[in-house]
Amino acid sequence: MSGKVSEVTVRWDGAHRFDGGRPGSAATIRLDASGETGPSPVDALLCALAGCTGVDIVDILEKRRTPVTSLDIAMTGQRADATPARLTAIELRYRIGGAGIERTHAERAIELAVTKYCSVRDSLDPAMRITWTLELV
Repeated sequence: MSGKVSEVTVRWDGAHRFDGGRPGSAATIRLDASGETGPSPVDALLCALAGCTGVDIVDILEKRRTPVTSLDIAMTGQRADATPARLTAIELRYRIGGAGIERTHAERAIELAVTKYCSVRDSLDPAMRITWTLELV
């Protein structure tokens, strides 16, 4: 392998529950395919995409000297009606707040995050349709 390496360990905790994180770290996430004690693996993938693009958006707007004071990202993932029920399309709905943030700059930050900087997005099928909307508050 070349480049950066990400390493995680996942431990089964009964039923459809798994706890995962970096080896030796106390920080873990709970995955639960039943959705009872944590997000399902597919929901966690959507959360990872939202978090990844969110970090980029916050950083880009910070560099423009228009810091974000609030950011909520709602997502909808369309899934195949087959096995496996893979994601076929994703819609992200960004709600961004912050003094002086202009729509054009927020839209550009989102576009860059989704199409250029987010490693989670680039790890997904490039043909998967990903759309987004913006609400400034």
